[in-house]
Amino acid sequence: MQFSATQWAVILGGSSGFGLACAKKLGACGMSLAVVHRDRKGAMAPIEKEFAAIRARGTDLLTLNVDALSSEGRATVLDALALRMATQGRVRLLLHSIAFGNLKLLAPVPAEPSPAARARTRLAAQLGIAEETLAVAIDAVAADCDALGEIAWSPRYDSDSLLEEEDFARTIHAMGTSLATWTQDLLVRRLFAADARVLGLTSEGNEVASRGYAAVAAAKVALESVVRSMALELAPYGIRSNLVQPGVTDTAALRLIPGNQRMKAAARRRNPFGRLTTAQDVAGVVSLLCTDEASWINGSIVRADGGEHISA
Repeated sequence: MQFSATQWAVILGGSSGFGLACAKKLGACGMSLAVVHRDRKGAMAPIEKEFAAIRARGTDLLTLNVDALSSEGRATVLDALALRMATQGRVRLLLHSIAFGNLKLLAPVPAEPSPAARARTRLAAQLGIAEETLAVAIDAVAADCDALGEIAWSPRYDSDSLLEEEDFARTIHAMGTSLATWTQDLLVRRLFAADARVLGLTSEGNEVASRGYAAVAAAKVALESVVRSMALELAPYGIRSNLVQPGVTDTAALRLIPGNQRMKAAARRRNPFGRLTTAQDVAGVVSLLCTDEASWINGSIVRADGGEHISA
């Protein structure tokens, strides 16, 4: 597929994971890019290498290291974008890939050991070794045998720091409702193309409960509601609003979730293709949704998971 350099993609959260993969894919297909990210100066060296590689392909790339969740940061981006596009370009895609949420518990974890911990204790006793030694050994080989994941990786949660009202509010704004604000501002400034796409990223946490994921799950559900409303209200402006739901993907954001090794092991066992989803898989779906042929997809959740969601 090929896009025009006058077609711009604005990617919120584009310095790693899904956002960066989409920037690479869309840039390679000819789209111009405005990548918004929030990174410390000390972390910029590898990120700048990625950006340089995108520019080396001839892609027009505008990068802005600002707070995409603040009105000041949003205004900075849109001012710079309007100046860069001048009269020749318009935004074909607004992609929300911000991963900023609180992974805290609603209630303390009970003190009694889990079934996996009890199994690990019994196995260590049978072998006559310390349980910690057993855990280290299992960790060393579990990557080659996902079935060991259930007893290898025990998620660790901070039971002393529980979710508070502000945690919910910040997470829901960052990963949910902020997409609507960005969309509104782009619309008011008339920066959208006549056939534009607004995309967000949701997850299986929209339906399945996971310990420590309550605030992020709430944000994903809010995001889905917002996108449905946008699909209805923005259609007269030529804007298609949809969500992509990736399968379990080994990103930096996933690695922050306690027990992520178990999640990855379970996903590999469950997926019909026997592997995790990659950021490149998701980037391919995002690029497809930007094509003319995808113009009749609106208000949908498109799963990019290789069939993970339909497998037991």
